[in-house]
Amino acid sequence: MAGSPLLIKLREMLRKNGDPQKAAAMQAYMKSPMPYHGVPAPALRKICKNAFAGVQFEDRKDWENQILVLWRNARFREERYAALSLARARSAREFQTLPAMKIYEEMIVTGAWWDYVDDIASHHVGFILNKYPVQMRRKMLAWSKCPNLWKRRTAIICQLGRKHETDLSLLYSCIEPSLDSREFFLQKAIGWALRQYAWTDPQEVRRYVKEKSGRLSALSRKEALRNIGADK
Repeated sequence: MAGSPLLIKLREMLRKNGDPQKAAAMQAYMKSPMPYHGVPAPALRKICKNAFAGVQFEDRKDWENQILVLWRNARFREERYAALSLARARSAREFQTLPAMKIYEEMIVTGAWWDYVDDIASHHVGFILNKYPVQMRRKMLAWSKCPNLWKRRTAIICQLGRKHETDLSLLYSCIEPSLDSREFFLQKAIGWALRQYAWTDPQEVRRYVKEKSGRLSALSRKEALRNIGADK
């Protein structure tokens, strides 16, 4: 399937619109072993829109296969970004159900970096959590305790943007197993999730930060209180 017509078409469009100088800078910034074509995000969105305009999905299996062909055979990072774009196509909304978590888990584990994981957590996993809160709550609680740090990060940040609909008990439960972690990406995720919720309830975030002051890392605390400050 590496010779997929869609992948060939996409790769050619990316190649034509790429910039080698930007590619090198993007790869260095992302610390990526996979090279870039050098296509900025706005141009990439247009390319994906054009490349995927005629794409149809026969059923869930076909949707999964088309996404995974792009993901598994990608040679450049933008090709994986395109796979994520295809995954959330409007015509694929009916497939954003619990079985979709299988491919998102594969992408999280094999992608293993924040640019992929944050996109999947906030746009894909979060969407499914909203639709299936009971089942997804169990899954996120399990992910929050697993050895894979990217699944842990996903569990922590999957509620970004839910505001008043945030399941605060779930958020705190997903943070708890990583409170003592010295891993940067987990500390950053904790701070980010708390900072987002602080826009909704700043006093609650201040209370939580104070309560967990003995365990919360300096980075998490700084991020959590960035926009609201500590109690005076």
